[in-house]
Amino acid sequence: MSVLRVLGRPMLASMFLAGGLDSVRRPQDVAPAAEPVVQPVTERVDALPDRTEQAVRLSGAVQVAAGLMLATGRMPRPAALAIAATLVPTTLAGHRFWEEDDPEARSGQRIHFLKNLSMLGGLLIAADDTGAAPSLLWRGRHTARDVRRDARLVRRSLRAGAVPATVAARVRAKLPG
Repeated sequence: MSVLRVLGRPMLASMFLAGGLDSVRRPQDVAPAAEPVVQPVTERVDALPDRTEQAVRLSGAVQVAAGLMLATGRMPRPAALAIAATLVPTTLAGHRFWEEDDPEARSGQRIHFLKNLSMLGGLLIAADDTGAAPSLLWRGRHTARDVRRDARLVRRSLRAGAVPATVAARVRAKLPG
């Protein structure tokens, strides 16, 4: 495994481990800010808890579990996707810079929004990173290509063998028996 992956994954996961632990321990601190985003989502998705504090705690637990998986390199691609799924509502709930009237507060919230957007980009890159091993899609395409190539070689071999066999049969037919 590359040194960059060994160092980069825990660095990327650190923010989500810390933030997730805070959300699990003290969901009431962020529940009021999360309310406008959590309620419409929980109304549409029956599997999510109805109370905002429970949804915040669940999101934090996902961030902690997936953050640990990403940091340790255990199933890092699904872990990165799970964190990314929690980061979108977290960003939309916590950094609504477009609603701020104070220019300083707006600027601060915009910086945090863009920071989260860049972390989302890093998570998407991590989710796509196969760790130098070919992806299943790549393996499937190349296996299909290899099968087609082998089939062409078999056809050519059969044709190449068929021509001398035909000539030999003609010659045998002309020879006195």
